[in-house]
Amino acid sequence: MANTKKVLIAEDSSVIQNLTKKILMMQNYSIHSAKNGEQVLKALESESFDIILMDINMPKMDGMECTRAIRALDDKEKSAIPIIAITGNAKNYSIEDFKEAGINEYLQKPLNFDQLVETVKKLTN
Repeated sequence: MANTKKVLIAEDSSVIQNLTKKILMMQNYSIHSAKNGEQVLKALESESFDIILMDINMPKMDGMECTRAIRALDDKEKSAIPIIAITGNAKNYSIEDFKEAGINEYLQKPLNFDQLVETVKKLTN
């Protein structure tokens, strides 16, 4: 399929990363992964993605800080990539916090994979 969408999964939990990867690969998405915000920014230096699934609590650089760094990129296409926050601590943040950082949508852990697929499809079409 020539029009395969590229998804970057930024998640420090291997279990969540692998499950998310399997679910989205069944939907014909091309999956790339990173364990922290620094790896996300490094991946963006050499590649483009259609969407980023961003864990909020990661080592080295958390999802909020990484999202702000992406939104500040000079590359207009990369700075506008849709970002879905994935967090188990949504109570620590308000919708305004996510919007202010530049996050398009957020999903609560434990992930509802039907909702994940629906949200990814919505933001990549």
